[in-house]
Amino acid sequence: MRVQINRTTIELVEGDITALDTDAIVNAANEHLAHGGGVAGAIVRQGGPAIQRESDEWVRRHGTVKTGSAAITSGGNLKARYVIHAVGPVYDGTPRSAQSLAAAVRAALQLADEHGLTSIALPAISSGIFGYPVEEAARVILNTVVTYLAGDTTLERVVVCLYSRSAFDVFTQALSQEVKNEN
Repeated sequence: MRVQINRTTIELVEGDITALDTDAIVNAANEHLAHGGGVAGAIVRQGGPAIQRESDEWVRRHGTVKTGSAAITSGGNLKARYVIHAVGPVYDGTPRSAQSLAAAVRAALQLADEHGLTSIALPAISSGIFGYPVEEAARVILNTVVTYLAGDTTLERVVVCLYSRSAFDVFTQALSQEVKNEN
């Protein structure tokens, strides 16, 4: 599914985020940028050890990446030039979870803009081991992206890459509703 928001295309795809040809891909990271499993582990396996080395160096210089914020490293051997490591919340069912997830998405988009990037791919941040319900994550992530794109941005293409058909279907429904709400 594709929709146009101002001059930016939002695209939903089902697949492997590490194979996408975008300027940056977003890693659903933890605060220590320790990339062991899930999306993070797949990114390091495909992108090579440089991503973990740069992540370790980032944490040494700046400290942990707080929930709701993001850091950037090279993309190593990936097609993407950069990996933006966004730290979403561990879901606890409070409004704070939604606020932290929205902040993490905004932080990733802002880092892309700060680096003059034109394309970025995001996963369903926090919906894996952090326990965020996919339906709610879809609403928060897509609303944040649409709201962000209403402002000034260098981004021409935002891809939301979902690993499963069920998540893709949930995000498709949420994006349709978000576009309906915008009009």
